[in-house]
Amino acid sequence: MLDNAVLMILIILSVNIIYVAFNTIRMILTLKGRRYIAAFVSIFEVTIYVLGLGLVLDNLNQIQNLIAYAIGFGIGVVVGSKIEEKLALGYITVNVISSNPDIPFTKQLREKGYGVTSWAAYGMDGDRLAMQILTPRKYELKLYQTIKEIDEKAFIIAYEPKQIYGGFWVKQVKRGKLHP
Repeated sequence: MLDNAVLMILIILSVNIIYVAFNTIRMILTLKGRRYIAAFVSIFEVTIYVLGLGLVLDNLNQIQNLIAYAIGFGIGVVVGSKIEEKLALGYITVNVISSNPDIPFTKQLREKGYGVTSWAAYGMDGDRLAMQILTPRKYELKLYQTIKEIDEKAFIIAYEPKQIYGGFWVKQVKRGKLHP
């Protein structure tokens, strides 16, 4: 009997981890505008959800099943977000302010394939170089590393753009010509 109870707990735990991971991925795909892939993922998500919930509801007298369901839910959130990090869907916009406007910053970034728009700026302590850089999220950490190598004192702010239209660079990314 104990073996069956342990097996049931492991099954419920596993099913809920998988369900919530699919749920997290589907939600992110939906937010990123990939609705057809999200719809396909939801087919598996709801099937797994019904299976896991059915196991718990059929055995409500076993509190350990409910606990396994709840723990699986929490672990599933972490697993789903880790999977999304690895997928790195979408783009990131990085605003950089360099305290040294004489560094050939934009040239070095463009040579690596990044789309850079730059302009002269003035800060509290004098002239600055301000830049806006757009890159796929999968290159985000590499971009930060490159920026730090060029100017370790650079001020960096990053955010995810909701929509991107036009520009030569977007076409380059879609063709796979970015090579950071």
